Amino acid sequence: MDACGAAVPPHGALVVTDAKPPAPTDPSPLPFGPFMLERRIAVGGTAEVFYARPRNGQRPAPQLVIKRLLPERCKEDLYQALSREAALHRAVHHENVVTVFGAGMVGKEPYLAMEYVAGVDLHRLLRFVATENRTLPPFVAVYIARCVALALHAVHSACGDDGKGLNITHCDVSPSNIYLSTSGEVKLGDFGIAHTTLELPADRGESIKGKFGYLAPEQLVGDPFDRRADIFALGVVLGEMLVGGKIFPGSGQLAILLSIREANIELLRRAADQLPAALFQSCTRALERNPEARHRDAAAFAASLEPWTDPAKARQALAEWVTAALDASVLARHFEQRIRNVSHASLPGRSAVGGERRPTETSAVRRNGVIIHAAVSFANLLELAATGQLGLTDEVSLLGAEFRKVQQIAELSRYLMPSTTNTTGQLFEPGVPDFTADLSETTMLEVLARMRMRRESGALFVARTNRRGEPDRKDMYLSAGRLMHVASSDREELLGQYALRLKLIDQAQLDLALRNLRAYGGRLGDTLIGLGLAEPTAVFRAIRNQGRDRAASLCCWRDGRVHLYRGSEPGHVEFPLDLDLTVPMMAGAMLQLRQADPLAKVTRLRPGRRFEQAALEEERAGAPPTLVELLAVLGPAPTLEEALRRLGDWGEKVGRPVLEREARAAVLVALALEWARAE
Repeated sequence: MDACGAAVPPHGALVVTDAKPPAPTDPSPLPFGPFMLERRIAVGGTAEVFYARPRNGQRPAPQLVIKRLLPERCKEDLYQALSREAALHRAVHHENVVTVFGAGMVGKEPYLAMEYVAGVDLHRLLRFVATENRTLPPFVAVYIARCVALALHAVHSACGDDGKGLNITHCDVSPSNIYLSTSGEVKLGDFGIAHTTLELPADRGESIKGKFGYLAPEQLVGDPFDRRADIFALGVVLGEMLVGGKIFPGSGQLAILLSIREANIELLRRAADQLPAALFQSCTRALERNPEARHRDAAAFAASLEPWTDPAKARQALAEWVTAALDASVLARHFEQRIRNVSHASLPGRSAVGGERRPTETSAVRRNGVIIHAAVSFANLLELAATGQLGLTDEVSLLGAEFRKVQQIAELSRYLMPSTTNTTGQLFEPGVPDFTADLSETTMLEVLARMRMRRESGALFVARTNRRGEPDRKDMYLSAGRLMHVASSDREELLGQYALRLKLIDQAQLDLALRNLRAYGGRLGDTLIGLGLAEPTAVFRAIRNQGRDRAASLCCWRDGRVHLYRGSEPGHVEFPLDLDLTVPMMAGAMLQLRQADPLAKVTRLRPGRRFEQAALEEERAGAPPTLVELLAVLGPAPTLEEALRRLGDWGEKVGRPVLEREARAAVLVALALEWARAE
């Protein structure tokens, strides 16, 4: 794609239709208001992008790019988005930022006029470099990253017409938004999804925008984020340029997202001995999981990169790389060779298209030689395993094959409730537990608070008999007071049902995914992504929140038994939650408040026994922001109503409205943690 400064439209990806600059033999230009549209460069779901020139004279530039909304998509909200993008762009003045001349209307068609950058974007350059089986010289990679860091500093420092800071976070720093010219210029574009704290978006923390491979860990899990998320994204870009490929390991998209959440940069670390130590440290500092540990701002990141590049030399070298990448014939030759290689390769055969089985094939389960389930679909087998109705020694005839024990079938055994797979003999409620609680006397909120305060590690088994006389059980696994995994015997808490309730998918889509589970190793999350039924980040968030909500629902149990067995582990867990326990505690407290108000008799709050300890970073780390803010409110020993009001005021100030139920939940959790005490 031409590095035209024409960013991906905020509501639809661009599809490149022509990467060449206009030629004299092109069709006649198309008049469009004050412009002549010479050639369409790209088209997306909501907009199309043209190389253009002014109709008269050379203002605002002899060559420019016009992004206009498709006539059938000219809705008011999209026009507002286009105008907003132009306004944010115009607020930033820097040589490394694409210039936007303005937004306007031609008839009923809105458009955005932008600077034309003759060259390619970084995504295309890296693709070209890969076909050459090479990597960019480090001094060129550092030059590109430093230019973008300086651009980000200008973005983050931008002010409005009133002189007040706009607090812009770009939110989409990625190779396709970094434009490189044939003269070696580097420019950052696309403010389509940029965030500014002055706008108070209602969906912050609930929706994820941006390319998932460049999201910071805090964005991925839905925590509040700021400009340091852009620093993380630029760290990813720099790492990819230095190693010549992706830096987060994983065999599937969910696995890659887990690597991002954990800031697992093992692939980058393997290249450490090939880079100057200080350069490697600068890159890895940008990729720290904790935003506080990253560079304090983009200017500091740029300064740390300065010693490792010669701008004049790097600019000349970059210009040569960009010119080579523009030669489409080079790419064509490489692609032709790849196709020839694949056509002569010996590919393994499959018993069905895509490795799938026909949905009519069924399985059977037998126990002690007696068939207890006949004609069971693969999806139902997984449900039996996940809800504790299959054991390791049960035998399964999988899709008509010979009977084998469940423990020999990896696709099933990993779905078993963890307490049924423990091979040490320490099964559910064995021997003497290290801690017990009766939920008729001690609330689950208090149990979870104890686990966090004591940084417990091990298995927390919770069981009761429900109103239907059936056993309910949940297995929670903790590590140093953090929630790593929750298994449940409740069918309604399986991922498919959870995704339905979230309206992430509909029943027909779930049925399709269940029929194709085997093609994706029996993993529903990967199946939804692989079939294109849900975005990777949406599935990632759903799995994380599913674990949170499984634990939170225990806070509404009024009876049951809790047993802690220290040192017990669940075996292989594909998606470790790694949640601070205050997260499900807050969610559980909000569920409690739907049934009754435990604060009904509370009039005043005072600092609790552990109030001073709560001031320590290691105690507060991972806690929801509303709960942390409550610590500042507790100092003056306010009335309950005053504390709730101040939390609400704080929420309005930071652009994240705090409803009364959330504020009350924070108080309940603070009381359980003994950060506060009630009068």
